[in-house]
Amino acid sequence: MVKKNHPPYCRQLFNLDQNQAAAELSETVRELIQLREGPLADLEHISQVPPPSVHAAKDLIDLTRMLIFPGFFSPRPVTELNFEYHTGQVLYVFFERLSREVAVAIRHDCRRYKLPCVNCGRKAWGIALAVARRIPFLREILATDVDAAREGDPAAGAHYDQIVFCYPGLFAITAQRLAHELYLRQVPFLPRILTEYAHAKTGIDIHPGAEIGPKFFIDHGTGVVIGETTRIGSGVRLYQGVTLGALSLPKEAVTQLVGQKRHPTLEDDVVVYAGATILGGDTVIGASSTVGGNVWLTESVPPGTTVLIKKPELVLMGSSSGRKNKTTVGPSPASRLVETKTSRRSRMSGKKNKNF
Repeated sequence: MVKKNHPPYCRQLFNLDQNQAAAELSETVRELIQLREGPLADLEHISQVPPPSVHAAKDLIDLTRMLIFPGFFSPRPVTELNFEYHTGQVLYVFFERLSREVAVAIRHDCRRYKLPCVNCGRKAWGIALAVARRIPFLREILATDVDAAREGDPAAGAHYDQIVFCYPGLFAITAQRLAHELYLRQVPFLPRILTEYAHAKTGIDIHPGAEIGPKFFIDHGTGVVIGETTRIGSGVRLYQGVTLGALSLPKEAVTQLVGQKRHPTLEDDVVVYAGATILGGDTVIGASSTVGGNVWLTESVPPGTTVLIKKPELVLMGSSSGRKNKTTVGPSPASRLVETKTSRRSRMSGKKNKNF
């Protein structure tokens, strides 16, 4: 047998002065130790008490989805024969893990703020049991969210499967509704970890404190921000890039407004199109109103109102003749138009309303 000649392997040797490296690394360790005595001391968790876990939050969301949407996300097939057994097993695992993570969050809070012991194990057990008892309610309200997606998006088709499997808005809402139950019971850290995991996964940032009614639909979803004290009624629909936020505050006013209403209220059946920004705790969008794309709104509007932006000036540049020609289209300057449904009907003179 003739041996094939292989090209020699390229090997590059690095000469490393181990003593110099050890000295440099030791100096870095000393600098990090010195920083523990300054203002950065709060940026560490040095304790036998484990910190709250992002991985545990992911598991809790996965278990919740298995309970809310049986058979869709289970590792093994769910049948009529094993449905009751499967549900009982998943619910018990959910309760056990939630109880453990709530206890961890409470212990971390006590250690951080040097609070007295509150019998965190028993307290966590009670909270986890109360939240587990809310799973039937969560299943009912999330079913309305799925209905809203099917009714509001023709791309969803006639069945629910695509919505449950694929829609990022539903994932984010599922995580937020679970987190909200924990938020209402004053569990530290864990509610925000749950919603921030969903935020990282979907691009949808919903604070666990937001109050959201049934039949809530976020279409596409990327870039949606919903603040802590937002209140959303039934049948509300948001598109991508919508912000329901707070007005910017001076530093000295931030602590004074903790727990105060800082974010807007959207009443029933409001539609907010892509890129709109609605700010302020006193801002109320009345029922059955529509907020058009890219609108900036910091004041309340009555029910049945349409808020939109006039068509801006467009500049079309062409260079086919060797020079640039400018053509303007539309009125200028751009301004906001607010009109009631009654005035709009009069203006349209029976014509069909245009989409935003």
